[in-house]
Amino acid sequence: MEKRNIFAGPYLDRVAHLRKDPTWFADALADARSRALPVWNSRNLITETDPPRAAYVDLSQMPESMRDGTDLILLGRFGDIDVFTYELESLEAPQLLPQTRFEDLRMAAPLLSADEAGLLGYARAMVAWRHRHRYCGTCGAPTLTTRGGHVLVCTNLACRHEQFPRLDPAIIVLVSDGERALLGRQASWPVGRYSTIAGFVEPGESLEDAVAREVYEETGIEVDEIEYHSSQPWPFPSSLMLGFTAHALTTEIHMRDEELEDAQWFTRADIASGHPIVPPSVSISFRLLEDWYDADGEAKLRDIRATSAWVTPR
Repeated sequence: MEKRNIFAGPYLDRVAHLRKDPTWFADALADARSRALPVWNSRNLITETDPPRAAYVDLSQMPESMRDGTDLILLGRFGDIDVFTYELESLEAPQLLPQTRFEDLRMAAPLLSADEAGLLGYARAMVAWRHRHRYCGTCGAPTLTTRGGHVLVCTNLACRHEQFPRLDPAIIVLVSDGERALLGRQASWPVGRYSTIAGFVEPGESLEDAVAREVYEETGIEVDEIEYHSSQPWPFPSSLMLGFTAHALTTEIHMRDEELEDAQWFTRADIASGHPIVPPSVSISFRLLEDWYDADGEAKLRDIRATSAWVTPR
C-alpha cells in the first residue's frame, strides 16, 4: 500500500521473543528511559499541545506496587525506549502530568502522528483485553499475568488454562455498480452520515463469504468480484477491519435485518454535493470510499469534503 491505514504499520518493535525472559523484563522495568502509557475509562493520555502528542509516564512516578510487572503490559520498543501500558481505575480522571488530558482515541487519532496513534491504539486494545479476562473462561478462577502481560494464566492448579489476546475479525466493503457506491447508516450516527457496509465474520466462514452474506443480509444486494483492499486494527475495543471492494450483481435495496436504519446508492456527484456526510478520515471506511471516488480522476475526496466525527466532542 502506498499509505497505511491509521493504527496500522511497523511503528514499534514488539520484542515478542523477550516477553518470557524475566531478566530482560526486570531490566526494562528498572531502566530510567522506560515509559508507560496509562489508560483510564478506555481513554488515552495526550498532551494539550498543538498538535497533541502521546503523554508518557516515567515509571519512577508510578506507585511501586504497580512496577512489578503484574499491572504493566509490555508494548515493545518505541524508538530507543521500552514502553508499557496499564489501566487506571477510578471514578474521576486522575491528574498525572501537567497540561495533559485523557481523550477518546477516535477523536485524538487524526491529530496525532501515525506512529503514536498506532501505539495508543495498541495500548487501548491490550488494556481492554486484560480488563475483560480477569477470570478464567474455563473454570472461573482469577487469572494472573505472565510473558510481559500478553498471557493470562488461570490460578486454579487443576486448570491452568492460558488466555491470549484475541481479535474480532470484521469485514468492511465498498460495493459499487460502477457509477454508484452502496452506503448505509446506523440510527446512532450523526444525522446524514453514511458509511460502507460492515459486519463480523462468523465461525466456519471465509472472509469472502462474510462479505457476500453481510451485504445481502443488510441491503439485499448480491455481489461478486470480491477483492481484498487493506486492513486496519480498530481498537474499539478489539476488532481487525478487513477491507474489500465488490461489484453489485443486483441494485434493488431490501432492508433484510435491523442492523441499518437506511441504505442508499450514491453517485460521486451526490457525495461532492454534501449528501451523504462521509465517514471520518481516521477510518478504513473513508479510505475505501476515497479510493473509489478518486478513481475517475476528476477530483480528490479529501480536497472537496470534510469528514464527520465518530463521537461528539465533549
